[in-house]
Amino acid sequence: MTLDRRLMAEWLGTFSLLATVVGSGIMAERLAGGNVAVALLGNTIPTGAILVVLITVFGPISGAHFNPAVTLCFTLRREIDRRDAALYVVVQVIGGICGVLAAHFMFEHPLIDPSMKARTGAGQWAGEFVATFGLVGTILACLKARPAAVPMAVGLYITAAYWFTSSTSFANPAVTIARGFSDTFAGIAPADVGAFIGVQLVSAFLATYFFRWLLDETGEKGD
Repeated sequence: MTLDRRLMAEWLGTFSLLATVVGSGIMAERLAGGNVAVALLGNTIPTGAILVVLITVFGPISGAHFNPAVTLCFTLRREIDRRDAALYVVVQVIGGICGVLAAHFMFEHPLIDPSMKARTGAGQWAGEFVATFGLVGTILACLKARPAAVPMAVGLYITAAYWFTSSTSFANPAVTIARGFSDTFAGIAPADVGAFIGVQLVSAFLATYFFRWLLDETGEKGD
């Protein structure tokens, strides 16, 4: 597949993911009547569902990363070169921000509205570490054991991680950056974005090599 098509798939996929995350968050908050648990459920289900759709649709084109942490993983595994990986990350971030703007427009929310929602502290960072480590592990283990199951496995993992992690499982630097532009249920204060991204990237790095060992891929890679 040509690079321009792969980049468009990454842009459109990340756009669609963020439009869903933020749009469903706005809708859920409006309909939940102040019940945060119901609002979170209303945000969780669409996010998991759209991931299944997007990975199924765009996986054959670009690999369906939609996530700089996942792109880092495959760069470390030498399955994508560094130049292409850098371009993937750029379009993922741009696509995510555009998805937020689209959600704001649909729900008649101010287009640019930096979040005021604090998400910081050791517990939140630990949640992001766990969420990202598990996401990378889910992808790598499924690719080895049952590649066709990746879309469903990732969607189900994120659905679960919304609830079992303290951070509600961003697990994605592009998502984290984009959600900083949204003062809605799904938002994160811009001041807290950097720490989340740092933890996500460290977690993805460690998970890549841990699962390489766990899945006994060292010999297969020839290193």
